[in-house]
Amino acid sequence: MDIRKVKKLMEMLEDSSLTEIEIKEGEESVRVSKAGVQSNPVIQSNPVIQSNVDNVSSAPQKNIGQESAPSSVSEVGHEIKSPMVGTFYEAPSPGAKPFVSEGDTVKKGDVLCIIEAMKMLNQIESDKSGKIKKIMVDNAQPVEFEQVLYIIEE
Repeated sequence: MDIRKVKKLMEMLEDSSLTEIEIKEGEESVRVSKAGVQSNPVIQSNPVIQSNVDNVSSAPQKNIGQESAPSSVSEVGHEIKSPMVGTFYEAPSPGAKPFVSEGDTVKKGDVLCIIEAMKMLNQIESDKSGKIKKIMVDNAQPVEFEQVLYIIEE
């Protein structure tokens, strides 16, 4: 089952008064429960994968065919972290020049990227001036809350 379908299920659940959604597609099944409804909300798929709903973008995606996962590479510098779960976009529109590239100098308040969450586009600004040392996420990839997006060299 595609991670986009799981994310859509999460959005549908969030927008509804339901407390749980379960979908079966062939031999695969996914159940999504709202946080706080059960003592331990889970997402289940074949083979059974259990994870907190907030972490759906990380652990299960390796098991359901996604290639990208949060980087565990340790870089030295100031970290710009994602303030939300969503999809990372490096440019204001498809085919446009990225907001920043590695090696660019940025000032506090400069727009670095956009994170789409719940059909809303959220501009992420630099909280520090410096040089972009490393971009930690690929364009159009899902990101988690507090996932490192950029390393800024002070």
